[in-house]
Amino acid sequence: MHEIRAVLLDMDGTLVDAFGPIIYALNRTLRHFGREPMSDIDIKRHTGRGECSMISLFGEEREAAAQHFLQFHDERLYDIQPLPGATELLHSLQQHHIPTGIVTSKSQQRADLQLQHLGWHHYFDAVIGLTGERRQKPDPHTVQLACEQLQIAPEHIVMIGDGTADMKAASRAGVLPVALTGHFCDEEMYAAGAVRCFSDLHQVRAWLETLIR
Repeated sequence: MHEIRAVLLDMDGTLVDAFGPIIYALNRTLRHFGREPMSDIDIKRHTGRGECSMISLFGEEREAAAQHFLQFHDERLYDIQPLPGATELLHSLQQHHIPTGIVTSKSQQRADLQLQHLGWHHYFDAVIGLTGERRQKPDPHTVQLACEQLQIAPEHIVMIGDGTADMKAASRAGVLPVALTGHFCDEEMYAAGAVRCFSDLHQVRAWLETLIR
């Protein structure tokens, strides 16, 4: 394994329990357009596969659906909290002087607002969310942008995420994909490119600390 010089992390479901606003907004939007609501786990898996473009759910109505989704989502924008072990992991990376970045498929603006709400901006050297010209995971584009911003070669970077889209994007960018399992099982994550799977962030931190000391 190459020397680890930086760590990238997905946001929702990896560092932050931010599915409350997503589940609320998507089911409100589905009902608004006369479609059946989805279960919480189906929404989490849908999100983790990188299917949040609305195309697969709303077809030609996707643009209107996206506007409704964001309106509903922002009603509960700050209904979020750190996942167990998240703050300890970020503090450990900072103490070890490991550059750290966020790569998320939520908008840049919303990612920045939520990180500000959590008081976490000081932990990150790069925060890459979606803008009009950025392609979402599983496309490697945002992972590549994070590598460029950190100015560290992909082979020296770990990407931690909870979705198959995270694993595929990291693998395609040449970054080491490491999975948090829960919404997806180990087999699904390995099939998507993961090289290691962990059940929580405490395990991730312990593993990383063996590599970066």
